[in-house]
Amino acid sequence: MKTVGQSESGKRRVERLEEAVFLELCRTQDLLARRISGLLKTEDLSANQYNVLRILRGSPEGLACGEIGNRMITRDPDITRLLDRLEKRGLISRCRETKDRRMVMARITPEGTELLRRLDEPVREAHRGQLGHLGRERLREFGDLLRAAREGVV
Repeated sequence: MKTVGQSESGKRRVERLEEAVFLELCRTQDLLARRISGLLKTEDLSANQYNVLRILRGSPEGLACGEIGNRMITRDPDITRLLDRLEKRGLISRCRETKDRRMVMARITPEGTELLRRLDEPVREAHRGQLGHLGRERLREFGDLLRAAREGVV
């Protein structure tokens, strides 16, 4: 089996171990994301739109647009346009706060909640198929390693 930092021929690469691990992480993320993206396409959703809907499902009282942006897994520079598309499809609603008219609150609609409900099990099954072979203990360790890696980013 090839180890991190080795080429296909098994020869040790000259590159640093950090770079090799980074590339392995990128390849893995791309492979995992493609399966989920394909699943989301069946409902005409992007990964970022799905992320917004999940964020709002967890906050039924609604969230300010800026807070949604802060909670996103991947940053979207145009959160307003992303919310516009979801609102146009009837998956979220937005309204101005009465106390502070500058603040716009977004809430998931029943249609958005139903869409997520339809996707819940297929997404869980996809994740099980992608990572379940690692087993519970290795998954916990992997999660710990990923969190530690993020904490070290400056």
